[in-house]
Amino acid sequence: MFIKSRLLLASSVSLLALAACSSSDSPSVAGSAKHPIAATVNGTPISEHLVGMMLKQRTDLGRPAGAEARKTFIDNLAMQVIITQEAVKKGLDKVPEVSDRIELGRQSILIDAFVQDYLKNNAVSDDMLNAEYEKIKTQTSGSEYKARHILVESEAEAKDIVARLKKNPKAFESLAKEKSKDRGSKANGGDLGWFDPRGMVPEFGAAVARLAKGQFTDEPVKSQFGYHVILLEDSRPRQVQPLEQIKPALTQQVQQQNLKKLFDEMKAKAKIEIVQAPAPASDRTQEAKPAESAKK
Repeated sequence: MFIKSRLLLASSVSLLALAACSSSDSPSVAGSAKHPIAATVNGTPISEHLVGMMLKQRTDLGRPAGAEARKTFIDNLAMQVIITQEAVKKGLDKVPEVSDRIELGRQSILIDAFVQDYLKNNAVSDDMLNAEYEKIKTQTSGSEYKARHILVESEAEAKDIVARLKKNPKAFESLAKEKSKDRGSKANGGDLGWFDPRGMVPEFGAAVARLAKGQFTDEPVKSQFGYHVILLEDSRPRQVQPLEQIKPALTQQVQQQNLKKLFDEMKAKAKIEIVQAPAPASDRTQEAKPAESAKK
């Protein structure tokens, strides 16, 4: 029911690599009293805070984070700094493609920091959750169904199953186990459990909605998967889960809605000027040819 969209989070690998590669002209940041130095590499400091953060991530995963792990992290970070220093010596950080990627990484980390700060300072209240829950209940309508089906490849085979069911309606489960091509429901006698017909292929959903309780389709239902014979066992009004059961997902949904609203407001206030893209090189060459001809 709920789309659990992810927040814009920078990967931990990118975060650690960027932090480890702090340039040597800013040692005061990594080596301040707030963030003591764990090591230096050719004068470039590696923050103890960064190492501690990595150890905490390891602990959160249930893995040991003792002295050996600390040494391994520092060794890895030192190697990253060494390679970064060599890349800078070669001027690779000035190459447009590389500098653009560095800037994108910086923006990604700042976006993550902005989002986390917003979520920390703008908690979803119970009133917000209750309002969203009431909206969902209002929008929830229609029915859900409990049905069985038998899926076969040919229409003739499906019609034969319908004919056999007309003689013995109680044979549905055994016929499903014997004939059905649907591996997911075959072993359970074609049982599909409770479902929303909108989640099925259109032909199947429409056929189920037309059946009465205890009735099966007297004509095979064709879909992209083959031919279905469907038995409707029960139906009920579509239900909304209790608020407490969906509270975490609903909280995340409200957070996403609030963030989207904030981002839309920020964009509306911003001055965005889109520059026309330059013409492709082939077009510029063709435009130059007439000019050259005129000179001749």
